[in-house]
Amino acid sequence: MAVDAAGERPMILYGHPFSSYTWKAQIAFYEKEVAHEFRAIETEPPFTHYDELRAHWPVGQFPLIVDDGRPLFEASIIAEYLDQRSDAGPRLVPADPQAALEVRFLDRIFDNHFQARFQAAVAEYLPFITETPDLARVARARDQLEQVYGWLEARLGDGDWATPYGFTLADCAAAPALFYADWVHPIDPAHAKVRAYRARLLARPSVARCAEDARPYRSYFPLGAPDRD
Repeated sequence: MAVDAAGERPMILYGHPFSSYTWKAQIAFYEKEVAHEFRAIETEPPFTHYDELRAHWPVGQFPLIVDDGRPLFEASIIAEYLDQRSDAGPRLVPADPQAALEVRFLDRIFDNHFQARFQAAVAEYLPFITETPDLARVARARDQLEQVYGWLEARLGDGDWATPYGFTLADCAAAPALFYADWVHPIDPAHAKVRAYRARLLARPSVARCAEDARPYRSYFPLGAPDRD
């Protein structure tokens, strides 16, 4: 394993470049300027990374990090852990309790009401889940995305990011959530603030790097990746 300039072993991050939740964790790594070794799940030989991951978390979900032998998983927890470990970059969860509550609230909204909705639609086109897509479920997921786009449009302020506290955990969650949600159900021009926010996120270097690293895997998207972004 490589050693960084301070003589310490970097953290290991297990994930996949096309995974939305891997993006969320990796954005936090880039923002906090934390050295890490990215071990992509089964993208090239010797195909051992998934076995390593499952040794730490038998369920096998990612992202997962290992820091000095200690595993941690769930993207929000990883981001908060990096916030504690590094003073570099923006503070992802504000010190003020009320500000932190708002950031964590929006983090859950982006995970549970954006990511979960687009993933429900995508799952209907995965052959190992179902042979025939349930179009009613897809329509319901798209309708729910439309509802939360409208909610977010009304909530976003005039600043650049999801909250008034700079780039935070909420934005780490929003970047992959809005990136892929827009592929499933394009954001209507009527939601001008949401569209502009998504564009700002994609222009952020940490997010742009994730989008570029995921580009070779766009054929994986079962609904067909749009020719944009």
